[in-house]
Parts: sequence; structure tokens; C-alpha cells
Amino acid sequence: MPYIANTEADVKEMFKTIGCDSFEQMWEKAQIKSPPPSLDTLHSGLSEYEVVRHLNELAARNATQLVNFLGAGYYDHIIPAAVGEITGRSEFYTAYTPYQPEASQGTLQAIYEYQSMICRLTGLFVANASLYDGGTALFEAMMMAGRITRRRQAVISEAVSPIFRRMIECYSSNLDIELIQVPSGTDDSAQKQLMDAITEDTACVIVQYPNVFGTIEAWGEVTAHAHAKGALAVCSCYPVALAVLTPPGEMGFDIVTGEGQSIGIPLSFGGPYLGFMATTEKHMRKMPGRICGRTVDSDGKDGFVLTLQTREQHIRRASAMSNICSNESLCALTALVYLCCMGKQGLIDVAELCAAKAAFARSEILKIDGVKPVGGDAFFNEFVISLPGDAAEVVGKMIDKGFAAGFPLGRYYPDRKNQLLIAVTEKRTREEIKALANALEAVL
Repeated sequence: MPYIANTEADVKEMFKTIGCDSFEQMWEKAQIKSPPPSLDTLHSGLSEYEVVRHLNELAARNATQLVNFLGAGYYDHIIPAAVGEITGRSEFYTAYTPYQPEASQGTLQAIYEYQSMICRLTGLFVANASLYDGGTALFEAMMMAGRITRRRQAVISEAVSPIFRRMIECYSSNLDIELIQVPSGTDDSAQKQLMDAITEDTACVIVQYPNVFGTIEAWGEVTAHAHAKGALAVCSCYPVALAVLTPPGEMGFDIVTGEGQSIGIPLSFGGPYLGFMATTEKHMRKMPGRICGRTVDSDGKDGFVLTLQTREQHIRRASAMSNICSNESLCALTALVYLCCMGKQGLIDVAELCAAKAAFARSEILKIDGVKPVGGDAFFNEFVISLPGDAAEVVGKMIDKGFAAGFPLGRYYPDRKNQLLIAVTEKRTREEIKALANALEAVL
């Protein structure tokens, strides 16, 4: 008999709400006597081909051909064709958890190489085999800091992705955790407010690099201050940017996480995506998930094993680091293949193109009357502009002109209704950027 949480009283209350006395009566009321008009678009007797053609015609009504300047954590990068060809092989996309290392050497080696690349990008000692997505990884980093420091308070900058912050709020809503959110700013005062908020009760300070507004900040002073208070420093970062920016590990961060969608995974209505996490040697045993290690067998040959497994499947449940830390192995493999295809210099080239094209786009857009810059010139591939009207309305009008023009910040920041966050990747051409500026000028 499966466990169902609803009591008899709960069931009666639900029946009362929908006007039924029993399941039988509910099913009787639910019977559809005749197809509603909205469903009368498919007639009986259509062939498979005709049905597919009809559905394609309906799908074609969606605005799928927009030129994309939307970012805020998820980016429209070029993905080499080889990535899909390799990860689409059946031995990869059907692989399961490598419980038997002797039969899973290929999967284990892929995990090991993925971890190694995340360590090189972040500048930290060890990475796990991946997590669900960037927001989940950031929540897990906060919980990890709590386990290490035995404190229950987290200080988080409002310049961290509002999507990630909402996920953290949701995941921790029934936990004994105090979240202190510090307002974002456009100058050094924001970092000072962060440092002022860190006390002897703080488990960690959480920031983003570059932040959600695209700004690149030096975090050494903040991490040093956190350590002086006995707290840890946590950073959520954009992996492509790390190809050209100072690695977070070199700025003193103890735990680094991020969304790995930008390294080889296509935009797909929210997922599946990839969360990555790296930490120092000192704190590796408190990290959730699993870590693949390299060793030698009895014959002296190289081999790969799951060195640490901190899930409740493998150790005492009370000692598990997390119960929602299954890794996104196929997505991690995709990221690995992408990084291998690009190589070190290739990833640097992509990052430099993103930065250069963003700078060009900003200069073109700021020529428009009424458009003003927000923030300084230290940005990677995203920047904020202030418009003479509501940014959400402008974005709606730009869709009609064939552009996903950016992210209207007023959706999450009420005091920024006129501000638009624009992202530019290597995929955008000079002609597309100029067309965006011309269309924006016409709309304004």
C-alpha cells in the first residue's frame, strides 16, 4: 500500500471544494461528453504525417526565430556540431550511475576529466561530479558552509541572480537559516555593506562573478573580511568569463559554483542544465555529491573510482551531505566535450569575442537619444542601460521586430523598471548588433 499523506479529513475537504462526495462522483462529473471547440482542430482519420504537419504549423506560430540578446545567467553560445554527435552515442546517453567501477571506466574517466576542467576554470583544488543546476549548486554551497562553520546565517548580495536567490529562499523556507540580503549598488558602497553585514554568526557571504548586472568586481577584500569573521566566501560564476578573468580561487573563495549551461548545453526552456561546484582541499569532505578519483589497479594500470560519495545511498543517512545532489552526468559530459572541442585558447577566444562584441553593442546603443548607461565600464558580456520608459514594454515591442532585446530588470528589482540588461555572445554578428540598435531607436 503506497503512503499517501492525505488524511480522511483532507479528502473530505477536497471533495467539498470541488462539489463531490466520492471519487466515483468526481469521475462521473469529469466525463467529457463532446470535444470542446478548442480541441476540434484535429479531425478523426488524419494520417501520422498530416498530424505532424499540423502540429508543426501550430509550432511555427511561436516566436522561435528571435535574435537573442537575453542573458541573466543563461546564454546563446555557439555549440560545435561534434558535441551533439559524441554525447548522442548510446554508450553515453544511456549510461547509469557507475556503481561498478570495473564496468564503468569510460563514465568514470569522463567525470574525472570534467572535474579537472572545472578545477582549472575556478582555481580550486577539487570539484564534484556536478549538481542539478546553478541555483541548486548555490543553495548546496550555502548548506555546506553551514556544516563547516556550524552557523545558520548567510549574507547574500542582491546582485546575485534573482532566480538563484528565489531558489535559495524556497529551499530554505522550512530550515533554521537566516538569510540577510544586502542591496546591490553601482559603486564600492555595495561591497562595504556586504562586509558590514558579516558577523560572528555568519556562515558565509554569497556573491556573483560577474554579477547579475554584468559587472566585474574584485572580491579579495570581501573574502579576507569574511575569513576574519570565521565565515566562508561563496561565489556563483559564469564559466565562459573565467577563461579571461581572475579565477575565484585566487581571490580567496572557499566554494565556487555556477550554471554550466553556457559550456555546451543549448537553451531549452529551463533545462536540463548543469550545476558545478568546486572547493578547497580543506573542505572537500563536506562537499555534497560524489568525487571521482584516479588510482592504479593491482597490476599498476591507471583506473578511476568514486573516491568520495556523500549521498545517503552510500553512507549513514544522518551523515549525508545532501539528499538532492544527484549529478547531471550527461550534461556534465556535454560540458566536457565542449571544453575539449574548444581547448584552452578556443575558450579564451570565445570569451574575448563576447567581451568585445558587448562593448561594441553598448557603444552603439548609447548613441540613441534618451538611453543612458548604468554602472561603469568593467563588464564582461552583459551591461545595463536606462531607457526613457518601462523596459518591459520596450522588450514587448522589440519582439515584434524580431529581437529578444534583453532582460527587463523591473521584474525582480522594482526600482529598476526602466533598466534593461543586454547580453551579447560570440554568436551575435556586427550586423545583428546594429540592427538591434536601429530597432531600439525606432521603438523609443
